Amino acid sequence: QVQLVESGGGLVQPGGSLRLSCAASGSIFRANAMGWYRQAPGKQRELVADITRGGSTTYADSVKGRFTVSRDNAKNTVYLQMNSLKPEDTAVYYCNADLIRVGVTYENTYWGRGTQVTVSS
Repeated sequence: QVQLVESGGGLVQPGGSLRLSCAASGSIFRANAMGWYRQAPGKQRELVADITRGGSTTYADSVKGRFTVSRDNAKNTVYLQMNSLKPEDTAVYYCNADLIRVGVTYENTYWGRGTQVTVSS
């Protein structure tokens, strides 16, 4: 069984920073693309940032220059460093990963349960 576990969410004041982590565990042969999505109340889930196994990154326009996605392939872990946070960044943040399990030749997409980020004074 494979699972993704997020950590690092919480309450922060505008202008502050948070760092999210997501570790994939289980019988994993290889982690391909990994990333972060978010969903605010009443809105659709949206891509925040993702990163390929080789380190190529994609960011939503709304977070460019403020957020940085990174990963540790040896630990099957992806990170999201969030700086200069704004109230509009408030959402549940979900980890996402395309993983190939041991004994399987294709990848599946997995999701974490989400971690709440609230930006408020």
